[in-house]
Amino acid sequence: MKNRVVITGMGVVSPNGVGLTDFTEAIKKGTSGIRFYQELKDLNFSCCIGGIPSISEDLKRQYFTDLQLRNFNSSGILYGCIAGMDAWKDAGLTIHKDDLDFDSGTVFGTGTSGVEKFREAIYKLDDKKVKRLGSTVVVQTMASGISAYLGGILGLGNQVTTNSSACSTGTEAILMGAERIQAGKAKRMLVGSCSDHGAYLWGGFDAMRVMTYKHNDSPEKGSRPMSETASGFVPGSGAGAMVLESLESAIERGATIYAEVLGGALNSGGQRDGGTMTAPNAKAVQKCIKEAIKEAGISTNDIDVINGHLTATIKDPVEIENWAMALNRKGKNFPYINSLKSMVGHCLAAAGSIESVAAVLQLKESFIFPSINCEDIHPAITELIDTDCIPSKILNKDINIVAKASFGFGDVNACVIFKKYE
Repeated sequence: MKNRVVITGMGVVSPNGVGLTDFTEAIKKGTSGIRFYQELKDLNFSCCIGGIPSISEDLKRQYFTDLQLRNFNSSGILYGCIAGMDAWKDAGLTIHKDDLDFDSGTVFGTGTSGVEKFREAIYKLDDKKVKRLGSTVVVQTMASGISAYLGGILGLGNQVTTNSSACSTGTEAILMGAERIQAGKAKRMLVGSCSDHGAYLWGGFDAMRVMTYKHNDSPEKGSRPMSETASGFVPGSGAGAMVLESLESAIERGATIYAEVLGGALNSGGQRDGGTMTAPNAKAVQKCIKEAIKEAGISTNDIDVINGHLTATIKDPVEIENWAMALNRKGKNFPYINSLKSMVGHCLAAAGSIESVAAVLQLKESFIFPSINCEDIHPAITELIDTDCIPSKILNKDINIVAKASFGFGDVNACVIFKKYE
């Protein structure tokens, strides 16, 4: 029999709020974290707006020593450590300097780690001076840098690893950690994901022309999921983190429980049947959703809210159609659906974890956050579902089950089902 898995702590570093309190207030109000950045304009980017969390030097020093911050230039690892440590403390767990905890581990994902650090290290170097890269480059640029940092800071003795599946990374990490607890191989797992920001990470997407160029003068209006006037995604960055724990352990500790992870599913469309490196295979997406529902032991009609992937590209209507087909629910019978990307942009590898924190907050505090900038819902969407299913203002409403999905670059899919804990 599988162990039940619950969420006992959360942390978030988002473009529209750092820390649970500020983030919760922001998503309830529909506050955008998208800003204009002169650096991008100076580099001739088409898209000169983005979502970057506000982290002061004083805040950094609440989490890192001066020694740790020396030559530190990896924003993704910074965000991930802050979110991870906040989640750990939020769960009522102590950061011990000397103790090793064999019952606790982490699956903390990222996409491309330490791009700015690597650029800084090799700038003006030639091959004969390669040994001058510096001693801090390795841990800041290796893929598993974030889990290595968190494992050391928290003294984690169970599995400590980093996953990487593009936009699906954060959602996948939740499912990987939950499976380890379900199998009895760990009591608790810190799960989440993080993403850097900056020209050297975002430049490739700008070259692909998948980011909006129409809102450099109106950045807060730039991210428009489900909108007829959506013109591409807005890049973002940050981190989200959760402490997953067996229900038995959580009750034993007297921990606060945010929600339960009922189950989920992971799959790939194999870049077949319409699926490509950048487009999802509809059949695989629908299969992932259906399998997540089956694994969770619920029916399609039990889902109250969908927190979609919904990137503000031409694929948004396709995603809505896939949900409608998988759930066999349309019109007024469709669940409520929202997109956090309307407020924070597409946070790449961090998207799934930040959005999952937002999804779970809705269960805990009985509200549905709005999707902003979609006052002109795409007609292909309104043909499928009722416009009331897409709240433009906060709904204070008791909800029981939220489905969260991420569909990533490379045609990879992840869907997790969260339930209010009672």
